[in-house]
Amino acid sequence: MAKTMTPAIEKFHKKYKDITAGMRQYSFIRDAWTRLSRNRTAVVGMCIIILLALAAIFADFITPYGQFAVNIKQANQPPSAQHWFGTDTMGRDIFTRCIYGARYSLSIGIACMLCALVVGGTLGLVSAYFGRTVDAAIMRITDILSSIPAVLMAIIMVAAMGNGIPQLIIAMTISFLPGMTRTVRAAIFTTRQSDYIEACRCIGAGNLRVMFRHMMPNALGLITIFTVGQISGCILVISTLSYIGLGITPPTPEWGALLAAGKNSIIVYPHMVLFPGLMIMVTILGFNTFGDGLRDALDPKLK
Repeated sequence: MAKTMTPAIEKFHKKYKDITAGMRQYSFIRDAWTRLSRNRTAVVGMCIIILLALAAIFADFITPYGQFAVNIKQANQPPSAQHWFGTDTMGRDIFTRCIYGARYSLSIGIACMLCALVVGGTLGLVSAYFGRTVDAAIMRITDILSSIPAVLMAIIMVAAMGNGIPQLIIAMTISFLPGMTRTVRAAIFTTRQSDYIEACRCIGAGNLRVMFRHMMPNALGLITIFTVGQISGCILVISTLSYIGLGITPPTPEWGALLAAGKNSIIVYPHMVLFPGLMIMVTILGFNTFGDGLRDALDPKLK
């Protein structure tokens, strides 16, 4: 019987192992992270988001003041070493209230987009997968909702349901639902006619397995990019609603509510609206730059 392993074959295997030992195996996530880390603006945006998230989580340890602590003797103080952002008309520390405001703005904004992703993603997935009558029905409903601007839709929903965080989340979910549905539908269309989808159908895979196990994961990159980019718009709409009195109501320190509280004193005490406005601007800038960098990192055409 001939030998299955000759000295020449052993030498070849040893040489092959030595070559492959120093080679790094390809990983899509690792490759995307490499491209993302080389994008300086995206890294800056990611750092801004991380710092805001950490500040919101550890707000109790960052500042010695309470978010509702009132001290009339310290009212209308300008920025100083004791009060970095100054104080408002009730003597409350504005820096403290801005830090605590990140809890409400970030958490509500992310929660709204996750709800829109679940509902809109399911509708877009069903619409693209089944097509024909189902697609036409879902898209016509989406067209009706898209004809109303997101801010106006949110105002209508909040005015009808009343103030409160649950009502605000529902209103924001409905407002951003059309865009999410269209994005997921477009992403699924790019994978619907793929060979691996046809192979799944040939082996008898059910509709739910094909949709959620094979189609949705392969379209997740585009969906993630859109979701991250829309969080900034969601935060801006939440601040707008709070500014006009239909969102988070005082004394809760949401950034839009802080702007509304200081608008009457903007000439005499501009710091009351300057710093909450800067918090909104920096947050939106962080999510937008990070979203742009994430898009470039996950785009296979830029490899």
